[in-house]
Parts: sequence; structure tokens; C-alpha cells
Amino acid sequence: NYLVYRVLEEAGMPAGVLQFLPGPGSAFSPAFEHEMFAGLHFTGGTSTFNTLWRQIASNLETYRSYPRVVGETGGKNSHFIHASADIEHAVYNTLRGAFEYSGQKCSATSRLYVPASIWDKFMGLLVKETEKIALGNPEDFKTFTSAVIDEKSFTKITGFIDRAKKDSDATILTGGTYDRSKGWFITPTIIHTTNPKYATMTTELFGPVLTVYKYA
Repeated sequence: NYLVYRVLEEAGMPAGVLQFLPGPGSAFSPAFEHEMFAGLHFTGGTSTFNTLWRQIASNLETYRSYPRVVGETGGKNSHFIHASADIEHAVYNTLRGAFEYSGQKCSATSRLYVPASIWDKFMGLLVKETEKIALGNPEDFKTFTSAVIDEKSFTKITGFIDRAKKDSDATILTGGTYDRSKGWFITPTIIHTTNPKYATMTTELFGPVLTVYKYA
């Protein structure tokens, strides 16, 4: 976002047209109480967006016009693989969907459904290719994925990984390791669950964790 802002400045955007104001969400609450507040375009967690929407709704009588409110919130994007699928094509696109940007994108593939008829072939290739992923410094062009954004995210994601190591209805097929000594690094992790409603099938992690369910 900041780089786009700088590009617009260098391209001649007049000063003051756009402001870049990073900070915690609570810092922006006063804006929702101002009569000139005109709109919100939000990308983030569902609970946060619900809070902002309620705050805006409680100030409708304050505004000079109705604000435009747009929200893109949490989700659990999936790949549903059919028995007739091109296995190689599906594997590589699943891998990219799950682990690019360390899974830190709203469109990340975080759950996967694979039919029993092609399970061994599909999962064999997926695990093999996932284990080739280069994890490291994003400034190195050989790196495919890097660290997660901060300690809070690291703690949340690794907590679910540790849980999967203990749960009887989950098995880690690859990955499951992590290192916080020089950054918040988590190896791309694939979890196989026998429970279609398992925690990592229903909770957005925003990290390099893909959960797979085998269907008949």
C-alpha cells in the first residue's frame, strides 16, 4: 500500500488528495464520528468489520449523507478436486494458492477436498512439491515464501499446528515445524483430517497451512 502511495506521489498526485495513515484500528474511531465521514472500504477480519459497521450505524444522524460501506472479510477458500482433474495442473495451482505470500492473503487456498480415487497420486505429488518450497529472505529471488507478519500471527498459526500434532482426527503430512529465532518462520504445512469440520477447516489462519479432507 505504501509503495503504491509513493508511486502516486511521484506521478504528480496533488498533496492531500490521499493520506497514508498506518496504525491500529482503534486510532481511526474518531473519523466515524465526524459529519463529513463518507465511506469505508475495509479488508480484514469479520468481527472487526462488524464492529466498524455497528459504529457507523450508530452515527447515521451525524453524517451529512449516507456513507458507502464495503467490506471484504474472512473466509476459507477451498479447492474441490474432481476425479477427472488434471492432477499436475491442480497440484501446482493448489500449492501456489496455499503458500504464496505465506498464505497471508484473503484468497489463500486453506482447505482442500480430494477424492479417494486419486488421493495417493494427487497427495503424493502435492507433498513432494511442497517440500521443495524455498523458505527464506524475500529479497532472495530463489525464495518462494517467507515469514508471517508478526508474533501474534506466528503464535496463532503454530498453536493450530501443535493442536493437529495431538488430535486423533488430524495428521501432519508435511511441514509442521517453525522457528522464531530470526523472524516468524513457519514451514508450509499440510494437515490431513478425517473430520470435515475440523478446526483448521473452519477457522481462517492467514498462514501457510493447508488442510485436506478425503472424500469418497
